[in-house]
Amino acid sequence: MSEIDRGHAQRLMQAEGLDALVLFQPEAFRYAIGAPAGVATMWGRAGAAIALVPADPGEKLAAIASDHAAPTIARMAPEVDLRTHRIWIDQIDLGAVTSLDEINAAYPDESARTPRPETFDRDTCFALLFDLLRARGLDRARIGVDLDFMPAADFAALTKAVPSPIWTDGSLCLRRLRAVKNPGEILRLRQASAAAEAGLIRMAQAVSDGVESAALSAAWKTGAAEAAAQGGFSLSGTWDYISVGPDLNDLKARVERGALIKADVGTLVDGYSSDGARSYCFGSPSPVALSVFGALEEAFEAGVAALRPGMRFKDVHATMQAAVRRQGLSRYDRGHFGHSVGAAVGIEEWPFFSADSTEVLAPNMVVALEAPFYGQGLGALMIEDMFLITQTGAERISTLPRGLLVLG
Repeated sequence: MSEIDRGHAQRLMQAEGLDALVLFQPEAFRYAIGAPAGVATMWGRAGAAIALVPADPGEKLAAIASDHAAPTIARMAPEVDLRTHRIWIDQIDLGAVTSLDEINAAYPDESARTPRPETFDRDTCFALLFDLLRARGLDRARIGVDLDFMPAADFAALTKAVPSPIWTDGSLCLRRLRAVKNPGEILRLRQASAAAEAGLIRMAQAVSDGVESAALSAAWKTGAAEAAAQGGFSLSGTWDYISVGPDLNDLKARVERGALIKADVGTLVDGYSSDGARSYCFGSPSPVALSVFGALEEAFEAGVAALRPGMRFKDVHATMQAAVRRQGLSRYDRGHFGHSVGAAVGIEEWPFFSADSTEVLAPNMVVALEAPFYGQGLGALMIEDMFLITQTGAERISTLPRGLLVLG
């Protein structure tokens, strides 16, 4: 099922004068269509999977995908207008067969077949798109493309193969569309956050003198996986950045007395990634570490107070930057203090709480607010929570205490 709010999409496209979006990035395809784009996208080129999102919410979504991916798409998104192309994988539909003759008989007639391409045939895909646009009356429309993904060579080929539409950059429209989450997306992010925090509890229990950072990572993953299983959902991935001790470049560092431990972690549920971080110290932290963490706490609380609809992302950044500097870190200079979360290619999803972002917080955005410090020779410290923006403020999704936790 598509994740798109078609009414919201219509408003965004109308604001930018777009008649439709045509999306090529595999993650954007899945977001729009509600089913995976298939293996043909592994080549990192545009065309193997194409999603059409008309501005008119009364018009059906459409997809162009490989014959290999088509059965899954038809099952997961039966309402989508699907057109297919052949890729390199030789796959046929079989029942119960007992001989090679029966297998051969399942293939189409030789006269109707053309050789399969080396990977996929971009020209065929673009020709299918042209036919689709003509059938929908969009062949002379103004259409937005996710150009922040599309290789320049592929865009040049697109405009040559499908010359009649007015092609324009639809990346910002797509970003704004994805920034506001629907209930299903919010649920996946809640589940991912809960699993990641359960993993952090397990990781903290594993901290002891001499334990290597890799063992802490393993403990975190185990706790997260067990929590997901107990919660009745599965994880589609995990990631973690766990640092131990004063040398931030030592990937094999072991826990020692006074060592700071920073755990910035996330789990994925159906591609939707949580993002959260906590700080620990094995034994008593040094006075300077306490001072730094105190400054981060002040900045974080100031940022939380600023999370409400209508607030610009840049204003949250300015609030937090000023707060941390007032606490004595007068030259602290952070490029961003967090970001949206979802199912983007990377962990961090646009928009960012940066100095230049004029984007505005809106209800049903899910964001990760963060206040980090990286000090080679001292160690790393970080606070990061996830929040759901509501009609009046922000609901905290994260549940663990934010303070510097002393272990051992």
